[in-house]
Order: sequence, then C-alpha cells, then structure tokens
Amino acid sequence: MADLTGATWRKSTRSSSNGGDCVEVADNLPGVVGVRDSKDPAGPALAFGPAAWRAFVAQVAQRA
Repeated sequence: MADLTGATWRKSTRSSSNGGDCVEVADNLPGVVGVRDSKDPAGPALAFGPAAWRAFVAQVAQRA
C-alpha cells in the first residue's frame, strides 16, 4: 500500500458544488497519486501510479 503521509489534498474541479460527489486528489508525492472522498477524509484512499492516473484522466476526459 502506498504511503500517503504528507499528501496535500485538493478538491477536484469536477466535483459538484452542492456538497455531494466530492473527490480530492493529492499529486504532490513522488511516484503516487492519491484519491479520496472529501466527505470522509479519514476513510480509505486509492493510490495510483502517475502513468495510470494520467490514463484514467484521459479516458474520463474523452467521455465528458
């Protein structure tokens, strides 16, 4: 499991403004991108390698 200690979390620009569906991303750590639910910051987080994260974002952007 990736160590997300020291992660600087930011809210996704695609998150809704009504308080729901909020995703936070931390991309300040070398070799890992963290993703978590902003409504549960102490809860579980996903960790991706930078290349996998870029591929995911590219696929989502194509569908938007």
